[in-house]
Amino acid sequence: MTEQRDYRSTVFLPKTDFPMKAGLPQKEPGILARWQAEQIYAKTREARRGREKFVLHDGPPYANGDMHIGHALNHILKDMVVRTQTLLGKDAPYVPGWDCHGLPIEWKVEEEYRKKKKNKDEVPAEEFRAECRAYAQGWVNVQREQLKRLGINGDWDNPYLTMDFQAEATIVGELLKFAENGMLYRGAKPVMWSPVEKTALAEAEVEYEDITSTQIDVAFEIVESKVPELVGAHAVIWTTTPWTIPVNQALAYGPEVEYSLVDCWLSVGPDDIESGAGLARACEAAPWFYDRQRFLIATELLPAFTARLNSQLKGIDVSDLGIERLSFVLDPASGEDGASVRNSFKGSDLAGTIARHPMHALGGFFAEPRPLLAGDFVTTDSGTGLVHMAPDHGEDDFELCKAHGINPKFVVEADGKYRADWPWLAGQGSVINPKFNAPDGPICSDLREAGALLAASADYKHSYPHSWRSKAKVIYRCTPQWFVPMDKVMTHISPKSAADRRWESEGGAIDPKEEHLSDAPTLRQAALAAIADTRFVPDKGRNRIGAMVEGRPDWVLSRQRAWGVPITLFVNRKTGEYLVDEAVNDRIRAAILAHGVDGWSDEAAQDLLGNEYKAEDYERVADILDVWFDSGSTHAFVLESGRWPDLLRPEGYTGPKADLYLEGSDQHRGWFQSSLLEACATRGHAPYKAILTHGFTMDAKGLKMSKSLGNTISPLKVMETNGADIIRLWALSVDYTEDHRIGDEILKGVADQYRKLRNTLRYLLGALDGFEDAERVTVAEMPELERYVLSLLGTLDKTLRAAVDAFDFNTYVRVLLDFCNEDLSAFFFDIRKDCLYCDAPTDPKRRAYRTVLDLLFHALVRYAAPVIVFTAEETWGSRYPEGGSVHLLEWPQIPEVTADVAKWQELRVLRQQVTEAIEPLRRDKVIGSSLAAQVTVPASAPEADLAELFITGTVTRGQGAEGMDSVRVTPSPDHKCGRCWRHLPEVAEDGDLCDRCEDVVDVLEAGA
Repeated sequence: MTEQRDYRSTVFLPKTDFPMKAGLPQKEPGILARWQAEQIYAKTREARRGREKFVLHDGPPYANGDMHIGHALNHILKDMVVRTQTLLGKDAPYVPGWDCHGLPIEWKVEEEYRKKKKNKDEVPAEEFRAECRAYAQGWVNVQREQLKRLGINGDWDNPYLTMDFQAEATIVGELLKFAENGMLYRGAKPVMWSPVEKTALAEAEVEYEDITSTQIDVAFEIVESKVPELVGAHAVIWTTTPWTIPVNQALAYGPEVEYSLVDCWLSVGPDDIESGAGLARACEAAPWFYDRQRFLIATELLPAFTARLNSQLKGIDVSDLGIERLSFVLDPASGEDGASVRNSFKGSDLAGTIARHPMHALGGFFAEPRPLLAGDFVTTDSGTGLVHMAPDHGEDDFELCKAHGINPKFVVEADGKYRADWPWLAGQGSVINPKFNAPDGPICSDLREAGALLAASADYKHSYPHSWRSKAKVIYRCTPQWFVPMDKVMTHISPKSAADRRWESEGGAIDPKEEHLSDAPTLRQAALAAIADTRFVPDKGRNRIGAMVEGRPDWVLSRQRAWGVPITLFVNRKTGEYLVDEAVNDRIRAAILAHGVDGWSDEAAQDLLGNEYKAEDYERVADILDVWFDSGSTHAFVLESGRWPDLLRPEGYTGPKADLYLEGSDQHRGWFQSSLLEACATRGHAPYKAILTHGFTMDAKGLKMSKSLGNTISPLKVMETNGADIIRLWALSVDYTEDHRIGDEILKGVADQYRKLRNTLRYLLGALDGFEDAERVTVAEMPELERYVLSLLGTLDKTLRAAVDAFDFNTYVRVLLDFCNEDLSAFFFDIRKDCLYCDAPTDPKRRAYRTVLDLLFHALVRYAAPVIVFTAEETWGSRYPEGGSVHLLEWPQIPEVTADVAKWQELRVLRQQVTEAIEPLRRDKVIGSSLAAQVTVPASAPEADLAELFITGTVTRGQGAEGMDSVRVTPSPDHKCGRCWRHLPEVAEDGDLCDRCEDVVDVLEAGA
């Protein structure tokens, strides 16, 4: 037997130094350092200068704490937007920013004081603010490095910070615009208040958690009414906030609600009795039943009220009295001697009725009459159908009482305790303490002693607002605050819509068919018009923010804290009006620009007022601005100040300055809305053209992440073990428009997808080893398979462009991966590996294949660059070591190629059938590989080199009736080529060469 020759040296195997194992955690920091050294961001700006601009304005995260997975998702999405727009050739700068004022930072600094057992109120304000500034800067520096590690490309050396003096001066300037335009007022309204943090809160600073509260039913004796039988009866209210009873000033009824006047007595057995041991025992718990009181209740709620009363008897032991049952019974009041007594009536009949407070014996405030007022908000969903009104502590309460001349009393202090001079429970609290409100707490005990507490139980489960920082319960508290009116006409703003202004700024004419506001708009109207003009991704965001703006109350601007931009107003002590003087305002802005927020102080007041006014005549407002006003003003100093020239729009442009705002869906009530209101009030239009919102990241089971559950996923740890590109691929693979998941198994799946994509790039590098332009062929010279693949590439290109326009990154990543895995690795590369390995270097088919591979490389490395930023750079540098950064490249130019796609789809289906038919023979070891298979296909199969397509020895078409519509596979009778391993008829015996391989080897040996 002749010894077989080894032909491995004649086979052209892919060759590359690009490793199969990524080693991202070790490799990425080096790539990042090179980008910084080579100033890639600056080079990108220079390369795109003068091009069409795309501005994504970064929403500022708080500078307090390490980056979490939500930060990572958000910034990766932003980076994807910026990089894809840059790839399309646009000038897309990215300036990152941070929100540096407000409670998140101040609360942390206070915690440090508490640890040292120090009182921050004893520290000079400037010193305390300096510590807040240092704390914020420290976390800015930490988060900046963490975000850079994710591969986010931006102006990291020059970010925007709301605590920069220029930013603070601009925020003050925006506030003064509101003042100058009459869009500020000081008023006393109930606002969300945190007794723990001692400040008002914005709605966006509040989260809702389920709690269990004390519910009580309280009787208010009616002393005057147009309905005579009501006099002496008791109006019953129900509440889950017992602490508001000491501040009650009225009762509310529903004008259309049906009410009943009922008797209440005790039933202790088969027969009703009115005396005896059982009754006496029960009356120990409910003495007010002894006299068979009459109660006013909404008819529909009588059964629930009875149930609450009976719950009070569960703790009374009457077993020793031989009593079968003990319960409260309610029946309509009955007349005597045939007299007509009114049992039920509409709420409107209660007009003019007066009750008295249960604690009226205390005199003073508590002895004042409590009118029953008609309230449209009163329902029969729960309670008694009568609502006690405390204008200090409820929005409906405040508005209804205000309409009837009843004013707040400001009873509850900032820390949640009652005023020291209040007649009942003076100096006690805190009102959010469950023990204070408990059935045996001081409020309920006093009401019980006064004979007014009908029922009390600590078992009412409901959702309740909490501060999202301290996690403590909040209350509605009426205090003097500064507001922006939502429904005041803005005479300084044109009635034209935002669309009109944008149309004009771009040189167009007004569409006469478009509807306009006939008069100057209110802030609410302007904001709603701007929402209609804004693009939302996903579109459901439009309805969400629209509903919020449509129903929101006036904007509460003031906060009672130290670390923030001051409300720089001087209020005349006699008139109560704030000063509007252009010269004073100029001095205020200049002082803040020079000294930051410390420029607003009592010591500086006279200098700021100048010679025209006396400081003693004016109150210097000490409140700071809602931090949402800070962030809502960022468009003014980031996009308009000129500090970042790359962000400026062309001169004369008057529309929205940002193309896109991108944040989590919670920002519909936060940054999106505050920015919208700020810009609409000062410029008449939104600051953005489009809003993109993403959902929240849940754990693998779909649960919200929390430290207490131990289910958090740290992006920092993921980068340490997997690398940043894995997080990026995950973030851009999920459907970000909804809540989405992450977990170890999910990340393993992402890592597997990454490996497949990396191997595609690695194969391209190896297969293109030594490729030169001289080897390239034209599309017209290419075989049909190459033209088909180029047509698929063209389709992919269009799909990716559409995905970029739609910000549909889930589709972008999915179709890119599918193309690499299914169209290339599992199909094109698999088929053409024989051509690559075994054809002569000069063979036209091999040259065509390598030409297409080159086109694929340049396209895929660009498509992948915004997604796996480090790997794309590594890939590009592996082929072009001196070729600069892949991130300076532009979108690839794909040749327009037509192909018979339907034919090739049919062939791919047939190929799959052949593969499935071969597999049993391989599994049973009848054949070693598909190259040893002989395949018969239906005669109707499309024309093509089917053996090459199926990677088999030979393929024949079925003849006659048998095999005309099915695939058959048998072991090939032919011998195996010693070089390409195909089983072919021309091979005399195993190890010999087929005709193709013999020709190639002859040429190689002749050349040697």
